[in-house]
Amino acid sequence: MKRTALLLLLSSALLAGYARLQGPSWLLGPVCLVPFLAALERTRALRTACLLGAAQAVGFALGALGWFPLAVQRYVGVSAWGAFALLALTAPLLQPQFLALALARTGLRRTGAGLAALGGALAYVGVEWAAPRLLDASLGYGLYPAEGLRQAADVAGVRGLTLALLLCNEALWALAHARAWRRALALAAPLGLAALYGTWRLGTLEQVARARDGGEPGLRVGLVQANLTRYAELAEAEGTYGAVRTVLDTHYALSRALLQAPAPPELLVWPETVYPTTFGSPRSEAGAELDAELRAFAHDTGVPLLFGTYAWEAGREYNAAVLLSAQEAAPAQGYRKVHPFPLSEYVPAWLDSPALRAWAPWLGTWSPGPGLQLLTLERPGRRTLRLAPLICFDAAEPGLAAEGARAGADLLVTLANDAWFAGGLGARQHLVVSAFRSIETRLPQVRATPSGVSAEIDPLGRIVREAEPERVQALGAQLRPGPLAPALAAAWGDWVGSAALLALGLLVATRLRLALTPGLSSEHPAQGTTSSAITPR
Repeated sequence: MKRTALLLLLSSALLAGYARLQGPSWLLGPVCLVPFLAALERTRALRTACLLGAAQAVGFALGALGWFPLAVQRYVGVSAWGAFALLALTAPLLQPQFLALALARTGLRRTGAGLAALGGALAYVGVEWAAPRLLDASLGYGLYPAEGLRQAADVAGVRGLTLALLLCNEALWALAHARAWRRALALAAPLGLAALYGTWRLGTLEQVARARDGGEPGLRVGLVQANLTRYAELAEAEGTYGAVRTVLDTHYALSRALLQAPAPPELLVWPETVYPTTFGSPRSEAGAELDAELRAFAHDTGVPLLFGTYAWEAGREYNAAVLLSAQEAAPAQGYRKVHPFPLSEYVPAWLDSPALRAWAPWLGTWSPGPGLQLLTLERPGRRTLRLAPLICFDAAEPGLAAEGARAGADLLVTLANDAWFAGGLGARQHLVVSAFRSIETRLPQVRATPSGVSAEIDPLGRIVREAEPERVQALGAQLRPGPLAPALAAAWGDWVGSAALLALGLLVATRLRLALTPGLSSEHPAQGTTSSAITPR
C-alpha cells in the first residue's frame, strides 16, 4: 500500500511539472504516467483499479490544475481549504479518463499486455472526449513547448497527441517492467511518427508563410486590455451607470491611442462581456443611449468594433459578441456563446432548481447559443473577411473552431475573460488551449481579454505578440488572413475521440469472445501470469 501511494504521488508530481508549459517541461510527458502504470500492474481486481484511477484523478487535479481552487475561491468566496477539498472530492467526476484507463487496462489484460495497454489509452482518450467536463485538460496540451511535435495536431488534434503520449508511457513501462522491446517500439511508434511529421510540417509551413509575406497586405487588429475586472465592486462604488461609463471611457481612450499609430488598426477587438449589459435590446433609456454611443464610435473612427456583451431574446440571456460596422447604416452582427462555462454561466435544466440557486446564488443564468455564426468584416477596396468568433470556453472545444474553418473563416477571434483564473498558470494554460485551435485549423488568431493574456497567434501556434498579464495595454497585431494550409483536423474536427471509442469497442468485443469461447480464455494469458491469476473480481 505504501509503495502504491508513493507511485501515485510521483506520477502526480510529474504531471504537475509537465503542466507548467515552460521550456523542457514537455519532456515529462512521455514518462509522467509510468509510476501510475506501475501501480496498476500490482492489481488484478477491477475494484482496486477503479480506486487507483480515482486517486490518480485527484493527484492530477491538484497537481496540474492546482490554480483552479484559487479561482473558485475568488469567484464564489469560499475558503481556499474548502475549494481544494471540493476539487479533490469531485476530481474523479471531473477527470474520469483516469478511471477509464485503469478499468480498461485491467479488464483487457487477458487479451495480452500490448492490447491492454492500447485499450487503456483508447479508453482514456474516448472518455475524455465524450464525458462532460469543466476544463479541457488533455495531456496533449503539455507538448506546446515542443514546436515541431505540436504541429502533428493538424492531423489528429490535441487528443491525437494525448493518445500518442499515453502509448509512449506504456512503451517505457514495458521496457522497465518486462524488457519487452518489440512491444515498446510498437507503442512508442505513434509519438515518434508524430515528431517526424511535425518537424517536417513545421519546415514546410515556414516556407509557405515566407512566400505569403510578399503577397496581399495583412490585417491590422487592435486589441484592448484595460485591466478592469471587478465590475461588481466598481458598480458598488460608482453605481451601475457609472461603472459602465468608466469601462467604456477606458476602452475608448485605449482604442484612440491605437488609432493614432502610423499604421492604425482596421479592426478593434474588446474582451468578453466588456459591455456589461444587453446590446440591441436596452433595458432603459440610458442603455439605449450607450448602444447608440458605441455605434457612433465605430462610425466616427471609421474602424469596425468587435466586443463582448450580453444578448436577450425570447426570455433567454446569452453571453454574446457584437461586430459593429464603420458604415452607419449597416446592421450589427452577432454571435452567442455556444459553450457557456458550466455552473458559473449555465446550469442544465435537469439540475436547475430554486433550492439549488438559494444554496449557490452565484450560479449563472445564460443559455447556450444556437451554433457557430461567422461575422463579415468589410474592407473598402480589399477582400471581405470572415471571422470565426470564439468566446472563452468555446476555445476549449476543438470542434467549434474546426467548424469555423470548414465554413470558410479567415481568422479566429477569441474574446475571453481570464480574470477569474487569478493570474498565473491557469491563464497561461488557457492561452495554450487557444493556440492549439490555430494549429488544428491553420488559421491565425487574435485574442482579447480584460487582464491577460491578450495575444496574436499565428497558424503554427506561435504567440507572436502578447500583452503583459494584469497590465493596461493596447496591443497592435498584424496577421495574414486565411488558412496557411489544409488540415485534416479542420476537415474532420475532433475525430480522434470518437475513433478511440470505436476501436475500444472492438477490443472489448475481442475480450468477450475470449471469455465466452471455450478453450480460448486460457490461450493468451498476459506475460508473467496465469489465466486464473488475472480473472477480474
